[in-house]
Amino acid sequence: MLRVLADESGGLSLGQIAKRAGLPRSTVQRIVSALSHEGLIWVEAGNGGIRLGPEIQRLAQASAMSTRERLHAVMQKISVASGETVDLAVFEGDRMRFVDQIVGSQRLRTVSSIGETFPLTTTANGKAALALMDTTEATRLIIAEFDRRPETERPITAVFAELELIRNGALARDENEHTEGVSALGYGVRNLNGEIFAISVPVPTFRFARVEEALSATINRHRTAAGL
Repeated sequence: MLRVLADESGGLSLGQIAKRAGLPRSTVQRIVSALSHEGLIWVEAGNGGIRLGPEIQRLAQASAMSTRERLHAVMQKISVASGETVDLAVFEGDRMRFVDQIVGSQRLRTVSSIGETFPLTTTANGKAALALMDTTEATRLIIAEFDRRPETERPITAVFAELELIRNGALARDENEHTEGVSALGYGVRNLNGEIFAISVPVPTFRFARVEEALSATINRHRTAAGL
């Protein structure tokens, strides 16, 4: 029932919910009463209909924070093991926004600002996010980004080929694509609310080839240990 209501922001009647959920009207009425009591749905007076309630938003916010806290712990382990900076980004609209960072111990390291946004098709975190989306949504975002950057020398087919590798278990990578002199590896995570996060490890390109194998192993080890 909650999923049915999530698909209809304008509200639904008992009869409409019953039809879409495939449940008897009497059953729907009992469930509506219980969910309303918990604040999970809102029953408007008159003919306003039934819609999701404020408690849903609070739970969604709590889940997002729980995801960030869980990923922060993983980031710390990766950073300690590798000495590299580790970033956390969240997918917002058509960009990746940095929301957390563990600064590495390497003397020469890459550091971006919290709140800064990055494109999808030229960054490890962006590709990791795209790989978690359904094909239609990912394709729409990729085409739109390429339309905004007609000067790119990299063919769009290369992005689709990379996403297939990531979906089959490879880490997302960026080798001098977004910023000259900076390369990165990363992977994406989708939480129960459907939000997409990505952990990425940026490395100065001059040492990337030397550390890539060990860094990949470190990332995958802590990713597996965390069940991500």
